[in-house]
Amino acid sequence: MRRALEILAPLALIALLLGAWEAACRLLHVPIYFLAPPSAVARSLVHDFPSLLEAAWYTLSSALAALVIASLAAQLLALAVVLSRILERAVQPLAVILQVTPVIAIAPLVNIWAGTDHPQRAVVALAVVVAFFPIYSGAIAGLRAVDPDLMRLFDLYGATRWQRLTRLRIPSAVPYLLQGHKVAAGLAIVGAVVAEFVAGSGKVQGLAWRIFDASFKLETARMIAALLMLGAMGAVLYALLEAAEKAALRWWRGR
Repeated sequence: MRRALEILAPLALIALLLGAWEAACRLLHVPIYFLAPPSAVARSLVHDFPSLLEAAWYTLSSALAALVIASLAAQLLALAVVLSRILERAVQPLAVILQVTPVIAIAPLVNIWAGTDHPQRAVVALAVVVAFFPIYSGAIAGLRAVDPDLMRLFDLYGATRWQRLTRLRIPSAVPYLLQGHKVAAGLAIVGAVVAEFVAGSGKVQGLAWRIFDASFKLETARMIAALLMLGAMGAVLYALLEAAEKAALRWWRGR
C-alpha cells in the first residue's frame, strides 16, 4: 500500500497541476500565443513527435559525445595532477576559472572557433567544457579519498607508486567518479542546448533550435512540447546513469 501511494502521489500532483493549468487558460481566456493549455501542448506533441524525436536524438548524441570526451580528458588530467603537486598548482586556477565562467558567455567564442559551417562542433565543444569539471573534481576527490590504514599497509609492504595508483587510489575513486558522471551528464545536455541557441543556424536541428523557431512564430504549444521532450530526455538519461551507478557500486563493494 505504501509503495502504491509513493507512486501515485507524484502522478496525482502532476494531474492536479495540469488540470489547474487547463482550467486557468480556459476561464481566463488566455491567448494561445501567450500560453497554450495542456490540451494544445498534447496535440502538438502527438503531431510533431517524429520531428521532436529526431531533434532529441541530435541533442542527445551531441551531449553523449561530449560526455565521453570530457570523461577521458578529466580522468587523465586528474591522474596526472594527483601524481604531480606542481602540475596541480598549475592546473587548479585554470580549472576554477573555467568552472565559474558562465557557459553562455563563452558560447559565441566557441561557435566562432568551431566555424560557422560546422555548428555541431561548437555544440560538442561547449558541452565538453561544461561537463569537464564535475568529472575532474570527482576524480580528484576520489583519488585522494584513500583509507589511511590501507595507505600505511601499502607502505609496510613496500608497494610501488604504480601499485598504489592502480590497486588503491583508482578503486577508491570509483564512487566519486560515478557521481561526477551523473552530474556531468545533465550539464552536458545544458551545454549542448546553450550552444544550439547560440549557433542560431538551421543546420543545428536539435531541440533548442525547435524551441527557438517556435518562439519566433509565437507557437507556445510547440515550444512547451519541445521543452517536455527535453525534460523527458534528461530524466531518462539521469535514471539510466543512476541505475548504472547502483549496479557498479554493488560490484565495487563486492570487490
